[in-house]
Amino acid sequence: MNTITAKRHIFTMLDVDGDGSISRQEYLARPERAAAALGRGGDDALLSVARTTHEKVFESMDADGDGQVTFAEYEAWAGERAFDEVCRPALGSLFDLADTDGDGHLDQAEFTRLRHALGNPADHAREAFEALDADGDGRIDRDAYLAQIRAFVTGGSSPMALALHTGARG
Repeated sequence: MNTITAKRHIFTMLDVDGDGSISRQEYLARPERAAAALGRGGDDALLSVARTTHEKVFESMDADGDGQVTFAEYEAWAGERAFDEVCRPALGSLFDLADTDGDGHLDQAEFTRLRHALGNPADHAREAFEALDADGDGRIDRDAYLAQIRAFVTGGSSPMALALHTGARG
């Protein structure tokens, strides 16, 4: 998978209503959906962090400040610098919401709930989990998870890309 295909895949997932742009409301609903799916309340400190980091991502993505991110804006924006500066903290905050026991890892159930909350179909979650569980210990480490997402977004290749080829949505 190349980077354009990877970016298109992610953009399509973020464009929840399928209208060709990611609205501020669509993007900022991600932490709320994740928290609700994971049984966390609106006053959870981890949700507050997720809200703040997602706000920074949206502001960074929305190059013209119109409250909508087109694919052209997303494609130009998404890369190593954007990932390292704003995406990593935002994705890490979602990982932390899903890590219900706070051990720095996601088990398959936590991973599946997070995927579903973020708009990934629940089917093929096992294949995606196995692709990301490099050492086969039944857990996905936070840093390894974020590194795999970075590799997918910036290079189009990672175990996440392999999971997509089986029908999973990374």
